[in-house]
Amino acid sequence: MSENTELPLSLYVHLPWCVSKCPYCDFNSHTAGDGAARKRYLKAVEADLRSEALRAGGRPLLSVFFGGGTPSFFTGSEIGRLIDVIAAEFSLQPDIEITMEANPGTVEHGNLHDYSNAGVSRLSLGAQSFNAESLRKLGRIHGPDEVFCAYEDAARAGFDSINLDLMFALPGQDLEMAIRDIEQATALGPEHISYYQLTLEPNTVFHSKPPADLPDEEESFVIQQGCQALLAENDYEQYEISAFARPGLRCRHNLNYWRFGDYVAAGAGAHGKLTGNGGEIRRYEKPRHPLSYIEQAESGPIDNREQEISGADIAFEFMLNALRLAEGFTASDYTGRTGLSVDTITGGLEAAEDKGLVESFGEAGWRPTALGLRFQNDLTAIFLP
Repeated sequence: MSENTELPLSLYVHLPWCVSKCPYCDFNSHTAGDGAARKRYLKAVEADLRSEALRAGGRPLLSVFFGGGTPSFFTGSEIGRLIDVIAAEFSLQPDIEITMEANPGTVEHGNLHDYSNAGVSRLSLGAQSFNAESLRKLGRIHGPDEVFCAYEDAARAGFDSINLDLMFALPGQDLEMAIRDIEQATALGPEHISYYQLTLEPNTVFHSKPPADLPDEEESFVIQQGCQALLAENDYEQYEISAFARPGLRCRHNLNYWRFGDYVAAGAGAHGKLTGNGGEIRRYEKPRHPLSYIEQAESGPIDNREQEISGADIAFEFMLNALRLAEGFTASDYTGRTGLSVDTITGGLEAAEDKGLVESFGEAGWRPTALGLRFQNDLTAIFLP
């Protein structure tokens, strides 16, 4: 496949281990214990990165994202080694954004400087809540004090941007508790806040054994409305369903996903997407289990399980991403990212407009309404193949 070099390109690196598995988490993460083969895993990722650099074909990276799992399970020098490999093997944009997720329960006092010195420019702290009981019910290994301590260390470490992850509609949570979380988060002054609802995902403990005291749908909506209003009052602009940022400080890596850009990937279970000049799109996925991934990397090559996506699926996947954005998309965005005529989604857009889920703007642009953002599943279902 001859690649479309006009599209922006990002890199995702998956680091799969956690100290413990949270009961709501459906990510490809694994409890580390004493047997985590971290040195073998890092060597496997280095080899994988070199292969992915060949796949990138010299296209410059606009962003790198270290996700997990818990990337802060690894030391600053280990993360730095991976960044050195990326810098040596890939072409990088001069202002590249390099994000790393960190758990307040796994960062030792003062060591966030090591990640900043290694080249991480954007830190995402998984706070989830500032309420001790809420954190206990979520199975988090940290308390409120660790969140404050980690944030203070991060602020001193010199990152260009800090994100706080927060959740709402937690077990036993009411509006007053949720508002208090937002007040404490905004008082710290992070550049970005990710604010998302707790959902009971399949293959999680919470899905098989739901907490008895979850807020119902209406209570959750009241919490969401109240807290989003408070975020707006504190100059955090909602630019995506669950993303709020100070002006000019949106997450470029995630924006590339939502705008249907391309991305390469390394690490166990990591997913990549590349677009051809004719609009054809190929996705691929690495082996999910860390040991299988390591063994394949050591014997080489890794089975990337590639799959080409059909036209109807391409249209749906574009809409699934683009309709998460408050800014929406234009006809030229759609044709440029999918290679398809906008006629392929006209019927769906008309149906969504009739239901009040999207609105048009400009000569050929569409964006979700407040109702569409709230009922996102109903909106995207209109475009299912």
